Amino acid sequence: MAVDGGATAEISAFLRLHKLNLQFITNTHSHTDHTTGDKALKQASGGMAFTAFMSAEKKQFPLDGGTVRVFRTPGHSSDSVVFQAGNTLLTGDTLFNGTIGNCFSGDMHGFFLSLKALAAFPEETVIYAGHDYVAASMAFARHLEPENKDIDVYLSNYTPTHVRSTLLDELNVNPYLRYNSPAIVRLLESRGLQVATEYERWESLMSIA
Repeated sequence: MAVDGGATAEISAFLRLHKLNLQFITNTHSHTDHTTGDKALKQASGGMAFTAFMSAEKKQFPLDGGTVRVFRTPGHSSDSVVFQAGNTLLTGDTLFNGTIGNCFSGDMHGFFLSLKALAAFPEETVIYAGHDYVAASMAFARHLEPENKDIDVYLSNYTPTHVRSTLLDELNVNPYLRYNSPAIVRLLESRGLQVATEYERWESLMSIA
């Protein structure tokens, strides 16, 4: 199964090396930087192609004796989804390692609920995102929480050639999952931003550049 398979040459080489058959081709959402490889992969493999919306409708894919599950996560885009295989989540542009995507859909409350749902997965869940913004996101996280020592730990575990984190890592450093952190709440209050509810705190965080 290829999700957001833009690296078509590398994927094809991997399939040949390991004598694998590509059955499914799909995406975390329909933005062109995530769908660019779909046509070439389908032509090369004959695998069945599914849009993100179609994958959400299907809800799960049988694969190699297991199941890949699909969850709707509207916010970054209206058709955003994440894929779960075992203890791994492919989160596209909904949840990055250290930050989150832009809310291009305009559905701020939906985006908040999507992130809240992802935050409820087991803490050992491994997060693979659609882009690597770790350096910039940790600089911003440190700007908001300069006393957060978990940021140093997070950066020490960062490997540019294999970018991933656990959900616990994200809960420890990602500002957009830390709207209940006392340090974040104090920061928002100091700037005169709304903090009465979880959604107000998250929305206030989204307003900080």
